[in-house]
Amino acid sequence: MKNTKEFQIKITRNGPYLVSGDVPVAEQHIVTNEKGESMEWLEGKHFSHASAFALCRCGQSGNKPFCDGSHQKVNFDGSETATREPYAEQAGEIEGPTLVLKDAESLCAFARFCDPHGQVWNLIERTDHANARKLVEHEAGHCPSGRLVVVDRKTGQEIEPSLEPSIGLVEDTAKKVSGPLWIRGGIPVTGADGHPYEVRNRVTLCRCGRSSNKPFCDGSHAA
Repeated sequence: MKNTKEFQIKITRNGPYLVSGDVPVAEQHIVTNEKGESMEWLEGKHFSHASAFALCRCGQSGNKPFCDGSHQKVNFDGSETATREPYAEQAGEIEGPTLVLKDAESLCAFARFCDPHGQVWNLIERTDHANARKLVEHEAGHCPSGRLVVVDRKTGQEIEPSLEPSIGLVEDTAKKVSGPLWIRGGIPVTGADGHPYEVRNRVTLCRCGRSSNKPFCDGSHAA
């Protein structure tokens, strides 16, 4: 895994995300089954860029995913309203036989990996069965925002997917909309006020400009 100290995302006041370091940027498409349920991620187009670059935050750029200055023309209000509380303090817990499901609902990016097979909140109750446990680990681990995290009750360790530091451009094939920036692998994000957000393995940042939980996505793109 690359050293995340090389990378940084700085939020500018009412402007774009400034990214430093040669962070890979690529489309990440939600693959659905015949029922339209979210099942897997499929990587798509890769984007070339300089070692420092700006990503659109207002949703109005004509050069997406990069900023073209449109935020100035539309008087974009990028006020950050999200809490700075650590994830552990935000998340509720549901205890299953072998796993604990942590859930911070305000971070939902509406990717819907939690819905198949009767929903992850019901499956957690059956994790003494190998298949149900596997499904819970899959569904929580595929949640791009990190809203859902599972913990092994025996070891007390979080079960997290291995993600290289990178930025995914979520493409919601079922809803036919572009979703958030999927920040992966523990890339630090700093607010416009200079204070850092908690570093996590996976978070989703709003890129449509409409979230009421900026800088994080709240699913508004799908509405």
